[in-house]
Amino acid sequence: MVKLMAAQYTDAMRDCELDLRRYKIPVIENLGATLDQFDAIDFSDNEIRKLDGFPLLRRLKTLLVNNRICRIGEGLAQALPCLTELILTHNSLGELGDLDPLASLRSLTYLSILRNPVTDKKHYRLYVIYKVPQVRVLDFQQVKLKERQEAEQVFKGKRGAQLAKETARRSKTFNPGAGLGGDVEAIKNAIANASALAEAKRLEGLLQSRQIPGRGHRSGPAGDAEEETEEDTVEDLSLCLFLSL
Repeated sequence: MVKLMAAQYTDAMRDCELDLRRYKIPVIENLGATLDQFDAIDFSDNEIRKLDGFPLLRRLKTLLVNNRICRIGEGLAQALPCLTELILTHNSLGELGDLDPLASLRSLTYLSILRNPVTDKKHYRLYVIYKVPQVRVLDFQQVKLKERQEAEQVFKGKRGAQLAKETARRSKTFNPGAGLGGDVEAIKNAIANASALAEAKRLEGLLQSRQIPGRGHRSGPAGDAEEETEEDTVEDLSLCLFLSL
């Protein structure tokens, strides 16, 4: 439920943001009361288990939902047609098939699923790249052309379709109490901690200012991302070190 006293502010880019952190919100509801006046909403640190319940919010571009999410609703595309950034760090998504509804978010460009059990699954990154091809930055790492090609090889064709089908079917076996995987790389740990709305915005600004491919660059005719260069790798590492300070 939307709290009437929730913080509202405008950032340097003149985006209007609604802060709904730490209100112990169990479900997303009553957002129609916002009259679609916000570009970003931060639901971090609540008790939400399913990502749904949104009215039509044409203006919303950025959404942070670091909660207990274990299911994603099917109607997000109709409710959030202009959503470009979705931060689902620190949730309980357990199977690759749980991520399928994200494919309908045609404007989705930036996606983070760090600190979810699903990231430990085999083919996790390739599956997301194949199922949600519009995403250009996944878990704060640019999607490379070679990754798109590999994803096509793994999941395209009859064998790939069968693998994807079996993967999606297993999503119903998820146990919310499953572990989160303790062997996460130190750099990814630092990035995952950027869950606050202000930190995510700072990250976006850094990506823009350093012109890392995937933001501010147009893709080719087929939507392929640019090839990785040595400079990209150095800037990605610099970003990770910056976040760890």
